[in-house]
Amino acid sequence: MDVELRHLRSLIAVVETGSFTDAGIELGISQAAVSRNVAALERALGVRLLHRTTRSVEPTTAGERAIRKARRALSIISDLQQEAAGGGGTVRIGYPWSALGRHTQEFQRRWEAVFPHSELRLVRTNTPTSGLVEGTSDFAILRRVPDTSAVDLVLIGHERRYCAMASRDPLAGKRTVSLAQLAGAPVAIDPRTGSTRLDLWPEGRRPPGTVLIEDIDDWLTVIATGAARGVTAESTAYQYRRPGLVYRLVRDAPPLPVYAAWSKADPPPARKDVVELLAGFYA
Repeated sequence: MDVELRHLRSLIAVVETGSFTDAGIELGISQAAVSRNVAALERALGVRLLHRTTRSVEPTTAGERAIRKARRALSIISDLQQEAAGGGGTVRIGYPWSALGRHTQEFQRRWEAVFPHSELRLVRTNTPTSGLVEGTSDFAILRRVPDTSAVDLVLIGHERRYCAMASRDPLAGKRTVSLAQLAGAPVAIDPRTGSTRLDLWPEGRRPPGTVLIEDIDDWLTVIATGAARGVTAESTAYQYRRPGLVYRLVRDAPPLPVYAAWSKADPPPARKDVVELLAGFYA
């Protein structure tokens, strides 16, 4: 049996909505049709893709791999359709926390001038490669080198580091802070995609503990409550302003490298031009 696009769309919809019923509503087909499509895909691939219980639906290990490839396949089909219709397709640039900070809007404007036939889509994806390995992005803006050999990286610039803290924090009244001052309280860290690790501080002079979070929204919430401080890129300080939270420059922290990245297995066209455009903002 051949794999069909409707099979892939049904699998993705079930995982994203959490149920066959909601997937049917999302796709505009019946729950039974969604179930048949997923079952047909499992038969075609010869593996179980979903764990089904009376309360939830979760992908199996094979299902997670299939979902990544299904998303990539559907994205390629969508780009092909746009190009066939006379457009230049969509270029997806993923980022785990922040895009280009204060440069983001100007980057979008310049993109239209440099690539008039390609639509730019900035996508926040909190994975180590910001969607490259998963197939949901063509380029990625990273501030941490991922633990994989599947991507190529080019350094496009550096950013200063800022500390985020609750507005009632004792350090909030200062214009700048030092790493030694920040070591007096726990620090919030995203172990998967965050740009800060404890080795930013010298051994023996590190914060007393960490609060592990899963993404930028968790990070902002934890810090605003005063449970921890956070150290991040200048772009995050610009892009994510919140009531009850302030940012202060960390004057003695080393600058944070910023990379443009793409998949080695499927390098996108116009890489040189895209990197040149991105690097121009950090020149």
